Amino acid sequence: MSGRGNRRTRLLAAAALLLAALTPGLALGSAGPATAAADDPVTLTIGMTNDADSLNPFVGIEATSFEMWQLTYDYLITYSTKDLSPEPSLATSWDTSDDGLTWTFHLTDKATWSDGEPLTAEDVAYTYSRIIDGGPEAATWGAYLNQVTKAEATDDTTLVLTLKKPNSSLPLLPIPIIPEHIWKDVPEDEVKTYKNEPSDGQPVVGSGPFRLVEGSAGASTYVFEANPDYWQGAPHVDRIVFQVYKSKDPMVQALIKGEVDFIDDINALHVKSLESHDDITAQSGNAPSFDEIGFNTGAVDTKTGDPIGDGNPALQDAAFRHALGYAIDTQQIIDKVYQGAGVPGSVIIPPAFSTWRWDPPADEAYSYDPDKAGQLLDEAGYTVGSDGLRTMPDGSPIGTLRLYARSESPTSLDTMNYFKEWLADIGIKADVISVESNKLTNIILDGTFDAFEWGWYVDPDPTTMLDYLTCGQLGSWSDSWYCNKKYDALYEKQAVEMDQDKRVEMVHQMQQMIYEDAPYLVTAYDTIGEAYRSDRFACFVPQPDPGGVWLFQSGTASYLSVRPASEAGDCGGDTSATAATSGSGDDGGMGTGAVIGVGVAVVVLLGLGMVLGLRRRGTAADRE
Repeated sequence: MSGRGNRRTRLLAAAALLLAALTPGLALGSAGPATAAADDPVTLTIGMTNDADSLNPFVGIEATSFEMWQLTYDYLITYSTKDLSPEPSLATSWDTSDDGLTWTFHLTDKATWSDGEPLTAEDVAYTYSRIIDGGPEAATWGAYLNQVTKAEATDDTTLVLTLKKPNSSLPLLPIPIIPEHIWKDVPEDEVKTYKNEPSDGQPVVGSGPFRLVEGSAGASTYVFEANPDYWQGAPHVDRIVFQVYKSKDPMVQALIKGEVDFIDDINALHVKSLESHDDITAQSGNAPSFDEIGFNTGAVDTKTGDPIGDGNPALQDAAFRHALGYAIDTQQIIDKVYQGAGVPGSVIIPPAFSTWRWDPPADEAYSYDPDKAGQLLDEAGYTVGSDGLRTMPDGSPIGTLRLYARSESPTSLDTMNYFKEWLADIGIKADVISVESNKLTNIILDGTFDAFEWGWYVDPDPTTMLDYLTCGQLGSWSDSWYCNKKYDALYEKQAVEMDQDKRVEMVHQMQQMIYEDAPYLVTAYDTIGEAYRSDRFACFVPQPDPGGVWLFQSGTASYLSVRPASEAGDCGGDTSATAATSGSGDDGGMGTGAVIGVGVAVVVLLGLGMVLGLRRRGTAADRE
């Protein structure tokens, strides 16, 4: 086991080497982009470090998949780039009855599917009905249609939702609308295996601004062609290519050399180094997300309730888990692992959403205090034995905790290595195991783990984040196997509570339960590094504005706005779009190194609802 001092030295040395490697004139110079012929299609190439786990919108869980669904399909409503408030999309307007049990959406009559078929309210009703029926489609999207008993198209442009109880998150429905004439041939028992990929040279049928013409789950390249007949107007670029890299450094060099035009999920050191390139614009954008260390609180067979897996029994004790909160130095994680790009974590609602967020009282808040962690463990019966290691309350060895990190994420691995050292300081042995994200998902569902590092995007409306921790998500979206009936009861109450003040109080109580029971120890609220070739493209739109990210947003605003820099003009009059000029570190008015909670206060408006569409994980596609 390496000491903390040694580890700090290695991190600092690695940082110095990285800066040297990316400094112009030392490694690869800032080469210009490849020259395209005048009649070549305008192609925006996006570098990322995570592939799509599924192109089926009822199956995928990775943010990359959600991004590709947005390009392929339309949604009933979308979200503003300014503050993520709901805006019209397929639905041009909507209204609700006084009792909140009937919602009526009025749809555009201009939308069509990419194969020429009209898109009508029947398609929306069909999509929602598949979810309401409670099949595999409901696992991803069911929380959004909570209390909805029927979705009915009363004519081609009118959708009526009937509810048994009010739904406090409506009209927010970020669910991709699928074509009934295609999906009617996909029975429920085949949904989980349906690939929804291009076949025999034919693109996936969708209604969105782009059509997927090449790519499959786990691929290294995905190609989208613009839909020239898109009902909201054709995009300004002809093609979008997503290129997957195995790590961030080669991706950064590809941007410098002009091999890609945009890169996502780079760290603070990358952003700083890229600011010195005249033809590149970089930023650390605010993201409504958190990273956490999660625990196996007791995996069970969801049909029988019998235990499964081989989780360490100590972690089934909330007192044990809570004590570990005082053994984690979250400020050191921010300083050393995130290179200062973020703030220390505490609860599952990020600081940006201050209305919904519960802050622990000062005398109950976690702080780095190994002595207090030890004291709490002693009080819970986990005392130190003669070998210097803590034991179970019955005197048996705790054993070695298995700490899983995501192999494609250096921050995940570094965080867990620090955690291993901090556990050692309080008499607990641990091993760090590095695996790919998709493998870790299976390990979690099998219950064959003790702890893991991962993260979540959080919607401005907290419903989905709170839902992940309910008993009903065991074996599905739950990754900690946490189950608390009192928590579930509050979840059900807040979901139908239309009095905002009362609902906020319930949400605060739920966060307090999670904080005290500690299925998660939240480590960080981080930022996402992005950069693009500003000599080639302009007019990316931040979300939220100011301080937000340029891509991997809720909606397709940037994809519809971006255009060649030579043709940008005033970006169609959008004053929030990035400037159509190059310059050293020019970020179009967006500050680099922004910290969550500074530039996104506008997002705390009540009722903004579910925005980032169940982007489950802080994987390499979301943040490092």
